Amino acid sequence: MTPDLTKQELTTTAETVLSRRYYLKDESGEPVESWETLCKRVSIAVAEVDKESDQHEALRESFFRMMYHLDFLPNSPCLMNAGTDLGQLSACFVLPIEDSMDGIFTAIRNGALVHKTGGGTGYSFSRLRSRNASVRSTQGVASGPLSFAAVFDAATETIKQGGKRRGANMGVLRVDHPDIMDFICAKEDQGVFTNFNFSVAITDDFMKAVEEGAEYTLIEPSTGEDVGCLDAAAVFEKIIDLAWHNGEPGVLFIDAANRDNMTPQLGDFEATNPCGEQWLLPYESCNLGSLNLANFVKDGKVDYKRMEGTVRVATAFLDNVIDCNRFPIPEIEEMTLQTRKIGMGIMGLHDMLIQLGQPYGSEEGRETAAEVMAFVRAKAEERSRELAEEKGAFPAYDEEYQDYPARRNAALTSIQPTGTVSMIADCASGCEPYFSIVMIKNVMDGDRLILVNKHFEQIARAEGFYSEELMTKVADSGTVIGHDEIPEKWQEVFRTAQDVSSDDHIQMQGVLQKNGVDSSISKTINLPNSATREEVKESYLKGFTLGCKGLTVYRDGSRDSQVLNTKASEAAEQTAVVSSAGGGVKKKLPDMLSAKRYRVKDQHQKSVYIIVCFDENEQPMEVFAKFPFDNRVDLKDKSTMWTTTCRLVSLALRFNIPAAEIIKQLDRSSGHMLDLPAQLSKLFKSFMASTQHGFAATCPECAGNVVFEEGCETCHDCGYSKCS
Repeated sequence: MTPDLTKQELTTTAETVLSRRYYLKDESGEPVESWETLCKRVSIAVAEVDKESDQHEALRESFFRMMYHLDFLPNSPCLMNAGTDLGQLSACFVLPIEDSMDGIFTAIRNGALVHKTGGGTGYSFSRLRSRNASVRSTQGVASGPLSFAAVFDAATETIKQGGKRRGANMGVLRVDHPDIMDFICAKEDQGVFTNFNFSVAITDDFMKAVEEGAEYTLIEPSTGEDVGCLDAAAVFEKIIDLAWHNGEPGVLFIDAANRDNMTPQLGDFEATNPCGEQWLLPYESCNLGSLNLANFVKDGKVDYKRMEGTVRVATAFLDNVIDCNRFPIPEIEEMTLQTRKIGMGIMGLHDMLIQLGQPYGSEEGRETAAEVMAFVRAKAEERSRELAEEKGAFPAYDEEYQDYPARRNAALTSIQPTGTVSMIADCASGCEPYFSIVMIKNVMDGDRLILVNKHFEQIARAEGFYSEELMTKVADSGTVIGHDEIPEKWQEVFRTAQDVSSDDHIQMQGVLQKNGVDSSISKTINLPNSATREEVKESYLKGFTLGCKGLTVYRDGSRDSQVLNTKASEAAEQTAVVSSAGGGVKKKLPDMLSAKRYRVKDQHQKSVYIIVCFDENEQPMEVFAKFPFDNRVDLKDKSTMWTTTCRLVSLALRFNIPAAEIIKQLDRSSGHMLDLPAQLSKLFKSFMASTQHGFAATCPECAGNVVFEEGCETCHDCGYSKCS
């Protein structure tokens, strides 16, 4: 241990996540690192850039202490790969897709290389000619952006198990593309494009047409010609309808983003990274890091002096990451070194507000958040200007185009998902409020473990309203609101993501965007299950008015894979699976069941239809496979194998075998991404239900709780994230 270093205690959850995802391992898969040695590995690698400087040792020590004490943590690829042979430390990439077969498959190849190293990719399909547009080289017609998006999706599916983090994509299409309606409706079926988040790039002209009830023009990208019009209000209503249905597509306000483009001479923004917080030019990448605001409250006030010191060190850290990075392809290296963008973000905002006694949804809370974010941005720019004097401004800096003083980095701040990083730091994710204050976790032998937010427990004990009975009541109800034992002040301060109104969610995003965020913000506007389409519409309109650069709205329980769970339903489920004698009880099938049909491909690219039957609660009850049948013996054998597998899965469903166990066995049995076990696993991961209150779903890796926040689905037990 470094001399005079106070030992940093980590939570059990943090150690579990680190051991599973971050610590280097030996040949047997056992971790060979501790939190201290990981931080040393990363700080040594990042400080190596300044090895010729007189300040090298001091800089390395400041990097180490900043991470070790959880004041600031870089993004996951940096923690995982710094000081290793892989050495790819960035999280965010945007890759261009040119309108040619060569351009399309070059982008697929480049995306695979990015995913292999742990990065996430954003793609704009807006350059691709529309479906049925003419193709001169072949005298034929184009198949359109969606057909190629499916190829990108399949490529991601193939390689996602190759590293520590699975690949993730953002797919973007401009609202004035002729295929926009197909794109908007593409993910209505959640069994398709499962490796993509889809967002519509909305222009100011489109929003003006919505307001005026007018039509707007569609433009064929291959020719630049007007090819028709659509009713803007009708298109907007369809976006709203699908967002209400299952949260996709999201929206990106592309003109607002380009107004803040720091290097317009290099081109326009077309897309973002998978979670939407980083607008990047084609081939740009960005490395991220988050300041843990929970650690900067002292005596009931924000400790700005200490925060300033950490921001300055973190800015130098993120700038160094660019120079010690190993980029996946030369084009990314060249573009990234031209602009040297970094993404200084925050996490633990709700923790800070709790310690200050300010409700997340209050005007006071928003004012504090805005003040803190503006301070972070100002101090990051101050340090970046100093670095420009010491090492030179970013090479693309040109006084003719840049109307700001020379600095080292073209962009400085964003607010990104912190997922597993905030689990390590034991704080709330990004700029989100806590998802839950008290949770009940089912452990071995049927015991229920009560997990209480550290701030809530401390205050409850100090003010004398803590009791096991109250904690259980809060867990069962999913909220602190409405419990007479809890003082009204603390009910407001501990409002969770589902307790905060959609308007307060959007206003928080708006003030943060306006007061210190260069790029954008990854945040989820959570709505109750009862929310109407009109409320979703109001959310989008409010976000546009406030100057947000993108928006993700999620209505509680709207995904196929998510159902509400209350104490009563939990008890009913337990009754269904355990008889008085302790044996399993098989569910009785009703005379009629609703069903959904999913078309998949086998190894020989033949269509196979998987039919899933659901009960009245939308829970899967039976699975069938309809196989194309002819007289070939190999097809008969395969049909028999698929039928038998489906019957066994159906039996497991009727005996209420946990979804995670079924998925685990299917994954173990699959030998090819197109065989039946893999196809069934993919389906079950998209619609199997959870056993937790609220927006939670079942984690496909650990059967823990998955919540929808920061524009993505994240498990707070093992650190799984659908977007990383």
